[in-house]
Parts: sequence; C-alpha cells; structure tokens
Amino acid sequence: MMINCIVTGVGGQGTVLASKLIAQSAMNKGMKVRTSETIGMSQRGGGVVSHIRIGDEIYSPLININSADVIIGFEPAEAVRYLPYLKEDGTVIVANYPIKPVTDSLSDFNYNGADMIKFLKDNVTHLFILDAETVFAECGSIKVLNTALLGVTAACGVLGFSMEEMEKSIHEKVREKFIDMNIKALHFGAETFLMQRGDNHESNSI
Repeated sequence: MMINCIVTGVGGQGTVLASKLIAQSAMNKGMKVRTSETIGMSQRGGGVVSHIRIGDEIYSPLININSADVIIGFEPAEAVRYLPYLKEDGTVIVANYPIKPVTDSLSDFNYNGADMIKFLKDNVTHLFILDAETVFAECGSIKVLNTALLGVTAACGVLGFSMEEMEKSIHEKVREKFIDMNIKALHFGAETFLMQRGDNHESNSI
C-alpha cells in the first residue's frame, strides 16, 4: 500500500514540522517513508511544500500529478496551487486563514482567501475547512495551526495514524516547553472535525 501526502503553506507556518511529525509517525509504525521539501523564499513569506510518501516500495520522494491521497493546506491559495497533484477521490484539509503573498505589496491585488476557498468547495469532493481563527482563540497561538490540522488528519483517518501515534511523535519532535500546547491543538483539530461531521457542517464534506 502507498500513501502520498502533500503539506503546503507559507514560510513560518510550521509546514516542515508537520511533515516531520507525519514521517515520524510512519517510522514509529515500522513503515518506510520518504520526504522531499521545497522551501524557497520561506523566510520572506514564500511558499513551502513537502512531499511525503509512505509505503513498501518507494523509488522517488516526489509525488506525481493526480497521485496525492491528501493535501494538507496551511493557506488557501497554496492548497489551490497544488490541487493538480490530488488524485480523483483524494482529500483536502485546509485552514481558511489567508496570508498575502510577497507580490501583493507590489500590485493592486487584494487577496483575502475567499475565492480560493470557494474554488476548493467547487472542485474537491472530500474537503474539510478548519477555521484558523478559532484555533488561535482556543489554543492561544498561531504557531499550533500545524498540529491542529494534523488533528483533523488523524481524526478522519486519511493517513492511518491514530491520535495516540501523533501524540507520540509530538513528544519526540517538539521541544518540551511547547508539547502541551501542541497536544491541545491536536485534540482541538480532531474534536472540531468530529463535531462538524456530526453536524453535517457545509464546510465539511469528508
């Protein structure tokens, strides 16, 4: 079995840590995993993307077009940018918090993310949209959006990792003083997904 996952966002959002937590969870289960990261101008608000491949026989760390089982988008425009990689019945888990690209300051383009979210709703069958502002309010920091999104991922089962397995990876990869905050965000993401699925919320079609 092969699982292909793309994690994408903007520099400073914790996308690299998220990919490391996924990879660590796979290795803890004795699974083979390969990752590849494109960081670019991340420190200046540029895009960041990680390819994560989990399976028995992995010959390349890069995911082909139309092959990703799941895209975890930390930012709406970045999720749309990598949508061609999603396979036909794939899943997109995205935060609705827009971050203006670097080029926005050089043009009259006023980006707020709403058009990107609408595009995802119109083009993705299995979609979950996480309200980032709620994460910030409940968990106390913008820096734990990454683990909140992983909580959604664990709860929907798309990668095959349990909450306990994700928690173990957090304990192994996150600095001790930030562990409790990240565990709280992980559970908040999972609980939000389960609550919205039960309520049949319009943003949740997984």
